[in-house]
Amino acid sequence: QVQLVESGGGLVQAGDSLRLSCAASGRTFSGYVMGWFRQAPGKEREFVAAIRWTSGSALYADSVKGRFTISRDKAKNTVYLQLNSLKPEDTAVYYCAAKSGSGTPWSGEYDYWGQGTQVTVSS
Repeated sequence: QVQLVESGGGLVQAGDSLRLSCAASGRTFSGYVMGWFRQAPGKEREFVAAIRWTSGSALYADSVKGRFTISRDKAKNTVYLQLNSLKPEDTAVYYCAAKSGSGTPWSGEYDYWGQGTQVTVSS
């Protein structure tokens, strides 16, 4: 069974940093795209960042460029999202997702999803 488990969320102040982790299991992810999405209360889910498992090529939403960094550790089967210079508007549940690499990384049409981890940024 494919499983994605996020961790690392919490309550922080504006300007602080967090590192989110996504532990992936159940299959090899060669040729897959691993993505991070977030959903704030009352808003639709939005794309944050994505990375190709094999090559490490990354893509970011404009709202997080320069502040967030996505990475993966193949040996640990783990995807990370480093969140720096956090703002209150970054408050959301952050979800890890995975899909085959044929589609657009910023779409929400992923095959597998984690349960989410809450990030709350106070002002």
